[in-house]
Amino acid sequence: MGWYRGTAMSSPLHFSFGKQAMESNNRADSFLRLIQRSQLGKLKIYVGYCAGVGKTWQMLQEARRLRESGIDVVVGLVETHQRKETEALLSGLEIMARKILVYRGIEITEMDIDAILQRRPFVVLVDELAHTNIPGSRNSRRYEDVEEILAAGIHVISTMNIQHIESLYETVEQATGVKVKERVPDRLLSLADQLVNVDITTDDLRQRLREGKVYLPGHSGEALSNFFQPENLEQLRELTLRELAAQLDSKRRNQFHDESVSNPDQLMVCLSSKTRNGEAILRYASRIAGRLNRNWYAVYVQTLSDNPANTDARVQRLLSNTLALARQLGATVFTYKGDDVVKTILQFAREYRVGHIIIGNSGRKRLFWQRFLGRQTIVERLISECRGISVIVLDTREEGAPREPNAPSQFFSGIKESLTAGNHLQHQWKEPIRNARVVLWESVLEKEDAFRELLHECCLANPEIDEGSAFQRLLEREKQGGTFVGDAIALPHARLDNLNKPVVAIGVNRVGFYDRESSKTARIIFLILSPCSDPNSHIRLLGAISKMAADSQWCSMMLRTGQKKDIMRIIRRWLVLSR
Repeated sequence: MGWYRGTAMSSPLHFSFGKQAMESNNRADSFLRLIQRSQLGKLKIYVGYCAGVGKTWQMLQEARRLRESGIDVVVGLVETHQRKETEALLSGLEIMARKILVYRGIEITEMDIDAILQRRPFVVLVDELAHTNIPGSRNSRRYEDVEEILAAGIHVISTMNIQHIESLYETVEQATGVKVKERVPDRLLSLADQLVNVDITTDDLRQRLREGKVYLPGHSGEALSNFFQPENLEQLRELTLRELAAQLDSKRRNQFHDESVSNPDQLMVCLSSKTRNGEAILRYASRIAGRLNRNWYAVYVQTLSDNPANTDARVQRLLSNTLALARQLGATVFTYKGDDVVKTILQFAREYRVGHIIIGNSGRKRLFWQRFLGRQTIVERLISECRGISVIVLDTREEGAPREPNAPSQFFSGIKESLTAGNHLQHQWKEPIRNARVVLWESVLEKEDAFRELLHECCLANPEIDEGSAFQRLLEREKQGGTFVGDAIALPHARLDNLNKPVVAIGVNRVGFYDRESSKTARIIFLILSPCSDPNSHIRLLGAISKMAADSQWCSMMLRTGQKKDIMRIIRRWLVLSR
């Protein structure tokens, strides 16, 4: 059943969500929110992976069915982009007049929200949810117009593309190289009562583009050679399916969540005025919290050095924008004052039952003499002092940032020789990667099947490995915490007793590996086995491969090639360039 007074609805890949209470530790507060939510209009969003897949067309088709069923539906704003087949569907529908605004001497039309609220239809169509209104409009963004319409009890049908979701900003940029300027808070998808995936094959979409059904003649050729490349479209299409599946799972879990049981596994992000790439950290945390279905907090600890009187205006503005984004992404923001940042963070974690702490690592290190005196960085102290809490450290170092200064050579006699020996050890991790075994697949594969094949390759090259016990070690490590990193990489690893040196195997599957338990996918797998007697080699390998996997250009090159020798050439080139 839909939400149109018993009117049944049909549409492709229909994700339909019912009412649910918002999470709260307080039953009375939760019931109040449920009452308030029931007074809002319902929201339905047609979601696509790109312009031209047919979102507006599907929305108008539904509007015509509703009108034929006697439902009072009006067109608040629809962008046809002069597509004849879309314009034809507007015939017979009531279209609200747009509001004319003057900006820099030019007349521009926007949706007239006042006229819609006065007309009070049962359902209103609002196209392109991520649109930015011109300065002087009632609201700065169209999604804010929609929230106001919903608050008035009017139901809304809208459209948007997946790349406009706020928390996907870095993911989309890495996949396509495009910085999406207009973005919608994730809460809009959570707010939606129904999400509909409008999906066509990438070949069909490119054909529509050639036929002039997406853009006006003269613009199709440029679009085909730029954003509408097959690789970009496939990645966006996959991202759309994964995101909608995650939303469906989140809604289902929320529906059956027992609020009487307090959740001891919340998530927090640590921020400071010195945090680099704070927006990327927050978007990462938002997605993790969504996957775990947890409340999350952004905690800013203000030290004496962070006093506004001692902080320049640019830093204050960046911090203000970061905290504003945290609220927009759904975090509860807390600000504390204290000189001991780690103590403040851990005290907050205990009081709010935090199970995951996310913090950025700028790459700053203590000077040599400070380390000699036993002083640690905030990240190092946090890892060593917390108990029963997972600490996730994100690499937030900026590309091209200057390297940390070396310790004075005169501090100890013979320091130069020690550093030379350390440099030799530092590069020993390259050897197992340089000699890695490579396996390629061309069809969807279960995670454990991929692990078995990669492990078998390792055993062929290293007969001392007991394949059965090694596989059990891998599964045991996987149960302790998933090894999927980002949207493309998996790093299963284990330490073995009877191994003399680290071993690496690499699997590449452009279609994808699938983890049935977590519903996550990956397309590149690094399987790492290292000796128990040398824990440092294990850590060095994990760190190096994680750094390699974070390089979006490297990932793209790995997935484009289909030959083992080309994969090893790409990896060895990266090893040569790395330090």
